[in-house]
Amino acid sequence: MQVARSLLPQDAAKWHGFLRDYFCDKDATAAPSLADDTIDLELAWPADAQRHVDPALPIGLAWWARGVTLGSMWSSHWREGRIMTALFDTWTLLSWSEWLHRVERKVAEDVVVLHVDDHRDLGPPRLIVRNDSLIDAITDAAVNVRDSASIRPAIESGAIGMGSFMTPFVHEFPNLQVRHLCQPPKVVEDARYAVGIVYDKDVLLRPGEDRLAIKMTRAALSDASANYLVTDDAKRWGSGIEGRPVLVHIDMDYFNNRYDGDSDWRHRTPALDPDLPTMQRKVDELVDALAESKARIEDVVIAYSPGFFPAEYWEPLDQRLRDGLRHIL
Repeated sequence: MQVARSLLPQDAAKWHGFLRDYFCDKDATAAPSLADDTIDLELAWPADAQRHVDPALPIGLAWWARGVTLGSMWSSHWREGRIMTALFDTWTLLSWSEWLHRVERKVAEDVVVLHVDDHRDLGPPRLIVRNDSLIDAITDAAVNVRDSASIRPAIESGAIGMGSFMTPFVHEFPNLQVRHLCQPPKVVEDARYAVGIVYDKDVLLRPGEDRLAIKMTRAALSDASANYLVTDDAKRWGSGIEGRPVLVHIDMDYFNNRYDGDSDWRHRTPALDPDLPTMQRKVDELVDALAESKARIEDVVIAYSPGFFPAEYWEPLDQRLRDGLRHIL
């Protein structure tokens, strides 16, 4: 694809950082085109070992199997009953879209998202808003949360990514109730926010067009109308939703986010890096809170987040989590 050279930083040394911020999960390689005023961009999923910060990835991928490589981690996912398992949690949106196809509208309107993650995942996807419809800024294809056939190619193109997959769902359900369970150091006290859709101007692929984004406004903790609650208390996270349909998203970096996708992780403090017994206790707390909530669990996504959750823990924590979920699903 080609973009105007004037849209990139004047200093070419800053192109890499600019493009990483814009495309996030995908790598964009820029090179001058034959025309002096345009730049050729080539997008690819990262396959270079230096791009992946976890030195134990070979251990995790050997256990994961399924022929996955560094360059194909982004695409690996499968479903067993109500549980979708993926390496990249981007596929959560596909799972939710498939669920929407199966349920009545009134059930969907009452749904609560139980978000278990060290991140919000409410960043701006590369989706343009035209006449209230979503358009993939990379391919120009229409994207509709209620049409899973449109969600898959938007994930494949990189228009929807790990840090932005929840945003289109909020766009579809602007009053969506989200319960976010997160540990210190990122969350040290309960907080409520009003989450709303805003439209930022795109700066690269569709310059000047409205790009989907989220605005979070802090609200009083007692304000039940604010639709986003974040807490580090699993019991509070699961309270007050008895009988309601819930979609559960579990990013394993909630339990341990040693790397946080940061190549400089060794010098980052404080870090969420507990030992295995501590993580196993957190799994048990999570499962107990889900059971005690008495909510109607409609769908569960478990994502392993390479480069965030340490790969040497994938197997033992997977077993602990599935053993717990088996008793409540």
